[in-house]
Amino acid sequence: MVEFVGVSADLQGQRILTGIDFQVETGETLVLLGRSGSGKSTTLRLVNRLIDPAAGEVRVDGRPATGWDPIALRRGIGYVIQEVGLFPHLTVARNVATVPRLLGWDEGRVRDRIDELLERVGLAPARFRARYPRELSGGQRQRVGIARALAAEPPLLLCDEPFGALDPVTRYELQREFHGLGRELGTTLLFVTHDVREALFMGDRIAFLEAGEIRFLGSTEGSVTAPS
Repeated sequence: MVEFVGVSADLQGQRILTGIDFQVETGETLVLLGRSGSGKSTTLRLVNRLIDPAAGEVRVDGRPATGWDPIALRRGIGYVIQEVGLFPHLTVARNVATVPRLLGWDEGRVRDRIDELLERVGLAPARFRARYPRELSGGQRQRVGIARALAAEPPLLLCDEPFGALDPVTRYELQREFHGLGRELGTTLLFVTHDVREALFMGDRIAFLEAGEIRFLGSTEGSVTAPS
């Protein structure tokens, strides 16, 4: 699904990543773990062409990312970030419907998908469909962000510290719910965090980055106890 082959990346003339090699299999959750500045978010952004590599190749579905039209590539990839990025002037339902409508889904299918996903992320459609982001808690906004990222049934989901700004109780709840959701949907996940316990719980494998290089890449088997 995703492959990095000898990838290096620069930002503002500075080398951020050097010689990154890994593969993410279909349906797998790979966690990119590291301290701030280690290059983990840069690695994520190479997948949906928010930046392009200085050397090497990133492949998505067997095709170089640089060979994709950036807009088409991004519409086919879910993207969840820490600050959610909901459109404040749109209701919850219209936020979730953004990409399906851009892709030309019929309105009946869009309505069904909105309700299905709100249920999946623990927001009763009848209560939350017509609300605006300002009327939601931080945890509720993050749930809507996850629903929006999943709305067009993307085979690949990129998550950049999605729970980092939440209080510990809400973060714990969302970790547990999202852990099960990814497996249920069979979605391939690349998940960025600096939290070791979160990485062990969420990931099938962990890639530990330090100073722009992968220092460790291995399985989390046997380490799936929920964080405390």
